[in-house]
Amino acid sequence: MLKELLEHGFGCDLDLNCAKKIVYGANHVYNMGLSPQALKLAAGFGGGMGIESVCGTLTGGVMVLSNLYVKRNAHESERIKELESEFITSFYKEMGCTDCHNLKAKYREEAGNCNQIIFKAAEILDRIVAREGK
Repeated sequence: MLKELLEHGFGCDLDLNCAKKIVYGANHVYNMGLSPQALKLAAGFGGGMGIESVCGTLTGGVMVLSNLYVKRNAHESERIKELESEFITSFYKEMGCTDCHNLKAKYREEAGNCNQIIFKAAEILDRIVAREGK
């Protein structure tokens, strides 16, 4: 699903940052129906919100989970908190950290891309979505 789409180069021709790759790709494979205007909301989350804080793949993933599993307001259901926690905790366990700075130091490739990080976030999202449904 999402991981496969991204591994096959989705978004490379659009020069998307990490958060946008997750959100744009998820919009495509999970049929979220987001408009181009809505997709732009992910732009500022790349590069750890531009300050190498929380990785954009995680903030993008939370946006995806919110779109898929929140009907109107997050506080109406504990389920979104559980899914976010699972997503972020799984990522941390598998990658060793969640901040952009340390992830780049460990996983950024010579070509300047963060594919390993993006693919791992996509893999975890795919597991959650496969189990939870759309």
